[in-house]
Amino acid sequence: METSIHRFSDLFAQLGLPTDGPAIRDFIAQHAPLDACIELHDAPFWQAAQSRMLQEMTSDDADWAELVDQLDVALRLGCAPPDAPNVATPDNPHFPAPADKARP
Repeated sequence: METSIHRFSDLFAQLGLPTDGPAIRDFIAQHAPLDACIELHDAPFWQAAQSRMLQEMTSDDADWAELVDQLDVALRLGCAPPDAPNVATPDNPHFPAPADKARP
C-alpha cells in the first residue's frame, strides 16, 4: 500500500464536513466514543451518502483507507491516538490534537 497523499482535513472535505482543526476536534468530541460493536460506516451520525463513501474508501485498500482508519480510532478514543502518523504536532498540523492538548 502506498503512503496516503491525503490530509485528515481532506477526508472531512470529502465527507462534506468542516475542515478546520477546531471543527474537526469538535466533531470527534461530539461523536466519541463510538461503541466498539458499531462499524464506523454504520454510526448513526452519518448521512447515507457519507456512510457509502466511508465503505468505498476502505474497500480494496483504497488510498483513503489509512485516514478512514485514523478517523475510526479517533472516534473510538475521543482524540487522535499518540502513535498515529498524522497526529498534530508543530510540524504536522493535519491531524487534530485532542481538545485538552490543543496547540496555542
